[in-house]
Amino acid sequence: MPAAPVLEVRDLRVEYVTTRGAIAAVDGVDLDVHEGEFVGLVGESACGKSTLLFAIAQLLSPPATVRAGSVVFRGRDLVTMTDRQLRSLRWRDYSVVMQSAMNALNPVMSIGAQFEDVLAAHTQMSGRQMSERSVEVLRLVGIDPIHLRSYPHQLSGGMRQRAMIAMALLFTPDLVIMDEPTSALDVVAQRSLMVQIKDLQRRLGFAVVFVTHDMSLVSHFSDRLLVMYAGQVVEAGPTRTVFDRPAHPYSRGLLDAFPSVRGPRVPLTGIPGAPPDLARPPAGCRFHPRCPVAFDDCSHVAPELYQVGEAQARCLLHAPDRPAATAPTVGDEKDEAVEDEAVEHEAVEHEAVEGEEVRR
Repeated sequence: MPAAPVLEVRDLRVEYVTTRGAIAAVDGVDLDVHEGEFVGLVGESACGKSTLLFAIAQLLSPPATVRAGSVVFRGRDLVTMTDRQLRSLRWRDYSVVMQSAMNALNPVMSIGAQFEDVLAAHTQMSGRQMSERSVEVLRLVGIDPIHLRSYPHQLSGGMRQRAMIAMALLFTPDLVIMDEPTSALDVVAQRSLMVQIKDLQRRLGFAVVFVTHDMSLVSHFSDRLLVMYAGQVVEAGPTRTVFDRPAHPYSRGLLDAFPSVRGPRVPLTGIPGAPPDLARPPAGCRFHPRCPVAFDDCSHVAPELYQVGEAQARCLLHAPDRPAATAPTVGDEKDEAVEDEAVEHEAVEHEAVEGEEVRR
């Protein structure tokens, strides 16, 4: 029998209460995350990715609230737990790496003092033990322990993000939730940080839920991918399957807007139009006003997540009662370019990890 998921999200609905009424930023999302798995979430801005992560971590604040659904972590529903119960789990059993470390870290406390705050909240460690653990996790992410005496503004952007990751690993949690941790970094720093995260995950065995706008990052590092649009998951499946054979027109649009550095030159085509107003979402499929392959039923029939091979897609093209349903696919030339780039990056990642082990 397969092991139970570390995290099970079922029919989760998160609403923002506004003067215009309740707006569902996350609408009926299901998600399973297994031990040691790396799950990526992608989609346009305001599609609900970060709101979903904050709902999972139970860090939502008014006017956001969970209206329905469950978030079961290691057999316990986080939605029904009190703040005191949640505080006993955060950092120790699951942790969060925020989007901007400069804003997440306390600017008037040294890195070491912030580490000790977290340790003191969950353990009875002595001062010496806390210092030793702080040194250990900082070395784990490749930072000289001398920087435990540094303040956040004295570190570079990449070092601040690494310090946040070190703090998230103080207790070796089962789940690490990451909200665009590379968004403020340059391309070189992004790759270096992601290789390090992946290496730590392999060594320590924690699961990762990772939100990003960068398709190249999830293509190289995630095991499974969820594509969100207008508060809903429109496609979910193994990352390579979604990249090689996108089953939803929106996923195809995201890939067509993603440049490749290898293979023949392919024109980039953006997705026309804009995301819908979630206070008044369109009837039927929420993507149909922008969809290049929409047909009559799309404007009034709301699609479910249909099984398409190894993946699932929220598109009526794949409805079981629709004859000869054919999945839209990314052009072969683009597929080959993405595949070539992924293979090359895996080799680079392997070399980087080996180099890191040699340096240790």
